Amino acid sequence: MHRKHFFRQLFVAVLLLAALPLAAQKAPLRVLLVGGGGSHDFNRWYKVEDAATLERGGLAKITYTDDPSAITGLLPETDVLLLSNNQPLKDPAIRTAIFAHAEAGKGLVLAHAAIWYNWKDWPEYNARLVGGGSNSHEKYGPFTVTLKGKHPVTKKVPKSFTLDDELYHFNADPAAAKITVLAQSTNEKGVTHPAVFVVDHPNARIVGLALGHDAKSHELAAYQTLLRNAVKWAGRR
Repeated sequence: MHRKHFFRQLFVAVLLLAALPLAAQKAPLRVLLVGGGGSHDFNRWYKVEDAATLERGGLAKITYTDDPSAITGLLPETDVLLLSNNQPLKDPAIRTAIFAHAEAGKGLVLAHAAIWYNWKDWPEYNARLVGGGSNSHEKYGPFTVTLKGKHPVTKKVPKSFTLDDELYHFNADPAAAKITVLAQSTNEKGVTHPAVFVVDHPNARIVGLALGHDAKSHELAAYQTLLRNAVKWAGRR
């Protein structure tokens, strides 16, 4: 009986040890990815490609919408808000909900079109959440992105890489929230603009990512690593 009891206890212990990694695994980050607007194929590159990139390995669970009216209802169950849209967000309730999300200390990733000066009647968005903005970009084509220092958002990203994309003429606004540039884009004339940056906010972690026009960025390993790192850092993982 002693021997049977011993082996029974040993078997139970082995099962418990085997279950430990599963128990320790964190639940996926709940990411609300908002697309929609002009000049980009949001469904192909954000709803499909970026969602697959973020869901790989269980990092995130993606909810995608291109319906602005859905944002207020979805934000309470969201850890990281990933805005990629350039469509109007005119409803004051949506704007209030986005600011409340940040004030609650939740994460924001502002991708490509979301760091543009999209809304002239909502300057607070660029001032408080983006730290500036872009009004133009260079003709689609190749340029180099170079990292500046070390940060969790740029972990395991090559120090320098080249891609075809729209080089956004993003500029920090001295009167807006301070940004820290993590990577910069350089054109053929040697002019640089922020490509990846974090925005100083009293509560939220906010990442700006200027890259992301089409396949040449979304299917690039460096871009995918940046996107995953941005969501992970913004979501405090």
